[in-house]
Amino acid sequence: MSTEVHAGHGHVLRLRRLGIDTYDEPVIYMAQDCPVCRAEGWQALARVEVRHGDRVIVATIHVVTDGLLAAEEASLSNAAWTMLDAVEGGTVRIAPSSPLYSLSSVRAKVYGDRLEEPAMRGIIRDVAAGRYSPVHLAAFVTACAGGRLDLEETVSLTRAMVDVGARLTWPLSPIVDKHSVGGLPGNRTTMIVVPVLAALGFTMPKTSSRAITSPSGTADAMETVAPVALDLPAIRRVVDREGACIVWGGAVRLSPADDVIIRVERPLDLDSEGQLVASVLSKKIAAGSTDVVIDMPVGPTAKVRSVSAATALEARLLAVSRVLGLRLVVERGDGSQPIGRGVGPALEARDVLAVLQRDPRAPADLRDRALSLAGAVVHLASGRPATESYGIARAALDNGRAWSSFQAICDAQGGMRVPPTARYTSVITASRAGKVTAIDNRQLARVAKLTGAPKAAAAGLELHVRVGARVEAGQPLYTLHAEAPGELEYARTYAPDPGAIVSVAEGG
Repeated sequence: MSTEVHAGHGHVLRLRRLGIDTYDEPVIYMAQDCPVCRAEGWQALARVEVRHGDRVIVATIHVVTDGLLAAEEASLSNAAWTMLDAVEGGTVRIAPSSPLYSLSSVRAKVYGDRLEEPAMRGIIRDVAAGRYSPVHLAAFVTACAGGRLDLEETVSLTRAMVDVGARLTWPLSPIVDKHSVGGLPGNRTTMIVVPVLAALGFTMPKTSSRAITSPSGTADAMETVAPVALDLPAIRRVVDREGACIVWGGAVRLSPADDVIIRVERPLDLDSEGQLVASVLSKKIAAGSTDVVIDMPVGPTAKVRSVSAATALEARLLAVSRVLGLRLVVERGDGSQPIGRGVGPALEARDVLAVLQRDPRAPADLRDRALSLAGAVVHLASGRPATESYGIARAALDNGRAWSSFQAICDAQGGMRVPPTARYTSVITASRAGKVTAIDNRQLARVAKLTGAPKAAAAGLELHVRVGARVEAGQPLYTLHAEAPGELEYARTYAPDPGAIVSVAEGG
């Protein structure tokens, strides 16, 4: 097939699938001698519009130099293939991408100007449409970091992020939700809070995230026990039937610009207060929530590291919520160590199941934190006294109604299954006797990632000690779990020294 040029539509190339994973970045691959590149003067990393049928995306060019692709062929990253619903042997039309006028607003922000609402909407429209490259996104994220978004800009950002995505509406009220700001391994309270509240008759259509740089997200853990990639009609059916769901929000494009921004934000380790608030609240509003409880762990190795940082973030959350008509409260918690024992999708799910099944060996801290948050939701949404609200939530867990509700939700989402178990384990022990004085959340999460989590659902680690516990030399601190011996060895080889993760003071 010769390369064609259609006036107004661009150059035509035949598709060949290579199966290249670029996470969710759209990339198009072309041969070095491709006449399209020569005719347009395009080089690697140029941005182009790619059209397949009635779908169009903006993708980054990567050039193939070893003959893997013929001159008249192109390939797409897996993400781009899915976005275009492409087929092997089909054709794509390549054209120069449209000018990114919103980048002028980003440049203005870099130099200290405010982003008025029209400018913010223009940026977020282009972000959601995939027109921003990682470099453009990094510039926007950096320009907004360090407290550079004021209250009005944060409100504008939140509204813009809601408006570019899908939005759920419900005939009932209140619609409740709970969200954690993150940074605490194993803190899988959502999977307990949702069935507790559903058992009490509240409506809670919970959309959750997958992990990007952490060893597990709620959607990853939930997926080990039930399907989570539901479309909007399926979510409605589940909520109509059971009053709640626990699904992956990325499947339904609620605040899709946020997912794109987070992809760049996390590797940069730039968590702007304004962008964090917009990220959280845009997804709550898009899901139709009216009453939201925010779980904010505070600790030296959590995402929110100090009381002053927690106070500032809480004030911004409350101020933006008031402007947007969302009822919200913040529940601060201990962020000095992980919650639960498992870190990794299946291990965290097993902790959740133990709590819901009222197993006496279940992690007490996970149960207590989940009930505290569920009680806070009941208090916010019903107006009952706080102590009474906590008691109502606890009764729903203790009498088995929450466990029945969880099973029903799983069944409605496609059927309940047993979380997988890792084939390979390795125990990491204390090098000396003493008292556990600290656990580094970030380092612990890194070790769990080294085992293969979250892609390897059974991988991760199981923590055996808590801060304040007395340990003896040779006593297990945590156990690594992996699905392959190579991954287990990799984690053992490259993990930080156990003493840097679990600090043990002699004579404690």
